[in-house]
Amino acid sequence: MVDCCSAPGLLPFEQAMERMLSAIKPITETEFIPFALGLNRVLASKISSPLNVPPHNNSAMDGYAFRLASLQDKNTLTMVGRSMAGAPFKGSCNLGECIRIMTGAKLPSCCDTVEMQENCQANEDSITFLEDRHFNDNIRFSGEDIAINQQVFSQGKKLSAIDIGVLASLGVPTIEVFRKITVAVLATGDELKSPGETLSEGDIFESNSHALTAMLNKLNVDVINFGIIADDEQAIRDAFAQADQQADVVISSGGVSVGDADYTKLVLEQLGEIGFWKIAMKPGKPFAFGKLPNSYFFGLPGNPVSALVTAHQLAIPALLKLQNAQPKNLPLLKVKTATPLNKRPGRMDFQRAILSTNEQGEMIVTSTGSQGSGILTSMSTANCYIVLPSSQGKVAANEIVDVQLFDEVIQ
Repeated sequence: MVDCCSAPGLLPFEQAMERMLSAIKPITETEFIPFALGLNRVLASKISSPLNVPPHNNSAMDGYAFRLASLQDKNTLTMVGRSMAGAPFKGSCNLGECIRIMTGAKLPSCCDTVEMQENCQANEDSITFLEDRHFNDNIRFSGEDIAINQQVFSQGKKLSAIDIGVLASLGVPTIEVFRKITVAVLATGDELKSPGETLSEGDIFESNSHALTAMLNKLNVDVINFGIIADDEQAIRDAFAQADQQADVVISSGGVSVGDADYTKLVLEQLGEIGFWKIAMKPGKPFAFGKLPNSYFFGLPGNPVSALVTAHQLAIPALLKLQNAQPKNLPLLKVKTATPLNKRPGRMDFQRAILSTNEQGEMIVTSTGSQGSGILTSMSTANCYIVLPSSQGKVAANEIVDVQLFDEVIQ
């Protein structure tokens, strides 16, 4: 039996993604910032290394540096100096001699091998080597990590915490990045109240804008929260017009269904244009994408799970393109499901689940339980989606399914 919500005219998920991304034009404005402020910023130009990293051969161990030929006829050498990190040995180390060397210290050009101190016996300046060594043991070579002029990062790279460390190792003081984009967030609904307010009969606390803002913060965008807008056509029109003047993107939740008080689609048609409206995905059929005079528009469903899944699967990739960030291609894992899964053919389904390892060491995936679009805990307890294609029906326990791990945006 086909899903009752999968009526003719629903746009397949893959086509919706393709049409949406093709309509997004990335920003072009850039700025220069200190590299240390680059976390989650998108590079506007490639970064090539101005030096070798490490800049010189150095020791990978605390121990002794020497010429391997010195150990051909004997295993005891005379220590003639020390090389410390930041205070290299400047003398000469001849055959039959060695120097004390610390981890990271520059290797003298007269040495070709390092032995760790645990494999040596020291008697004042006489150092006995207890094990056989090999040429170039325990040496980190100049340019071993990064060679001079090597391209380290390409344009569109979104910088991670580790990337900041790499930039520091290059001695790069400033970087060119694309400017931050601004996203306006609003929620519509007469029944919605902010946390801390008193609920009347029929009211609920609004959660979509708060979860969405937290997700957007992971993208390092500037967020303007317009709060809760009443189910009033003029109020929604005014909010959209104001948001359009202030932001690159406007994201609303609620009001994109077919109810009598769902004005978002109507207002969007009046102020801008709709690219598409309904998508063959679950949760999240009523998802709108369009263009306002100055901004892009994403209309999310009102149900919390539907709002967050559509934001994660559709809006976030679009925002990444707008930022000029390289796209994320999250892999699909083939995993055995420990639980049966209910599904009707007709829509692509993103079921919330927990990926874990069983007693035999095999990866298994377990549904979080009820998959209702209002059960937000199905998202908070999950660490992945089970992605079921539109043609898929029910799935029996122990069948292989596609699993997509949650990324850092949603966790």
